[in-house]
Amino acid sequence: MSHDTRTGEIHVPILARVEGEGALDIRIEAGRIEALTLRIFEPPRLFEKLLEGRSTQDVIDSVARICGICPVAYQMSAVAAIESILGVTPSPWVEAMRRVMYCGEWLQSHSLHIHLLAAPDFLGYDSAPAMARDYPDEVRRGLRLQGLGNEIIRTFGGRSVHPVGICPGGFFHAPDTAAMQTLRQRLAEGLEEARALIAWVAGLPLPEDDQDFVSVSLRHDHDYPITAGRIVSDQGLDIAPADFEQHFREFQVPHSTALHAQLDGHPYLVGPLARLNNNLDRLPEELRQRLDDLGIPFPSRNMFHSIVARAVEMHVALGEALRLTEDYAPAAEPHAETPARAGVGVGCTEAPRGILWHRYALDESARVVEARIVPPTSQNQARMEEDLAASLTRFGLERDDDALRLHGEMVIRNYDPCISCATHFLDFNVLRK
Repeated sequence: MSHDTRTGEIHVPILARVEGEGALDIRIEAGRIEALTLRIFEPPRLFEKLLEGRSTQDVIDSVARICGICPVAYQMSAVAAIESILGVTPSPWVEAMRRVMYCGEWLQSHSLHIHLLAAPDFLGYDSAPAMARDYPDEVRRGLRLQGLGNEIIRTFGGRSVHPVGICPGGFFHAPDTAAMQTLRQRLAEGLEEARALIAWVAGLPLPEDDQDFVSVSLRHDHDYPITAGRIVSDQGLDIAPADFEQHFREFQVPHSTALHAQLDGHPYLVGPLARLNNNLDRLPEELRQRLDDLGIPFPSRNMFHSIVARAVEMHVALGEALRLTEDYAPAAEPHAETPARAGVGVGCTEAPRGILWHRYALDESARVVEARIVPPTSQNQARMEEDLAASLTRFGLERDDDALRLHGEMVIRNYDPCISCATHFLDFNVLRK
């Protein structure tokens, strides 16, 4: 970090404990923030262009490489878009097991964020290993829950990182009954640990920092949204995923290799807090009562309550996985045949960090003509900058540089940004004379 005392400029060249590389620049003049940029400088990965000409199965396997933490999310949004083009409706068994697999991703991603990236901030440690010396049981519990999430993904996908089990129409392989019984025993144990985790997270010394923001998420007819739903906001938006581009706009800013996004001209929030704000009535009654007993006010305007929302969603994921596998029997046909067909389709699911929207155009051979992917982190970037300006001002701009740096990094980490996910696109123009 560097500081210019004449201009009041603070530079954080590398953000710690986030996935990917970014930087934070702040200019303070006369006790006010005059400029603030969250710079993402990772080189664009051009995934959308790389998908052109590929088959549908290549797409599903390739998009898993966009993120090592959220490969299932990318696969699920992609397969939903592809199946809508091919006219394939997954069987109830496939839909249920895809939801279980996705629960595994929520579990491992949220646990990683809570225990290794975010909790040290609130407890005053500079790293997870330092925190583990004083909170060994809590960290071990977190690692067990993360490992359980990975095991769920591996059960359906063959491996926990970049799984290969998903195909148009279903899965390549149905787990056998014995494997599922073993997994269910671990799920039941994990559910008890998740219940204790909610109480621990709710007891962390979280800053009070209420702000105004728009919560955007999926909303399902009856389930807590994971694999499907309409796109809604707490300000009245209610649209089908196919209408996303009519309301949401991505745009490039000079200081970032990732796009920013706005909803009808304004920043917005996606992710666990937005989901919980919009879907409290989709929680199991027992879980809603537990939140009330702990005195946590939801819907919440405090962005730091995101860590509580993640803990709640870990409980949701484990409960759903147990419910959907209660009478498990492997499907005789784990996937349906899919004909080649041309068309355009979209898919939108809830990645751990928020809605992940895909659109594909296929030719008559079902090969990609065009692809567009809108990840959660790019959608949250404008909101992160807005949050940083408000939160740092409330924190106190007269504080020393180290305090401002630490608070700024804490605000950013609270979003659990996956920076590498957001750098897959760049608007490239050449002017020749």
